[in-house]
Amino acid sequence: MQIDKLRGKQLDQLFDAILSLEDSEECYKFFDDIATMSEINALAQRLQVAKMLREGHTYSAIEEETNASTATISRVRRCINYGSDGYKIVLDRIEDRDE
Repeated sequence: MQIDKLRGKQLDQLFDAILSLEDSEECYKFFDDIATMSEINALAQRLQVAKMLREGHTYSAIEEETNASTATISRVRRCINYGSDGYKIVLDRIEDRDE
């Protein structure tokens, strides 16, 4: 995993902080303080790209709906195909919750 290069006390603290959030409103407050609007938008965009790729949408449809670049779409696809299954875990859980 690429993130292993960053593994340590600071990243553990960040993940523990995120895991401590109890609802969407707390997430809005925390992410408003910790990240820029651009950073938050980029993360949300990547998750939407992953969802659309999983649903079988074309690059052009994803570009049109999310405004993501083809480079971003390709990077997300690479993570889905060869990554650590993080997108799969999250998207599976969201789908299970929404059913």
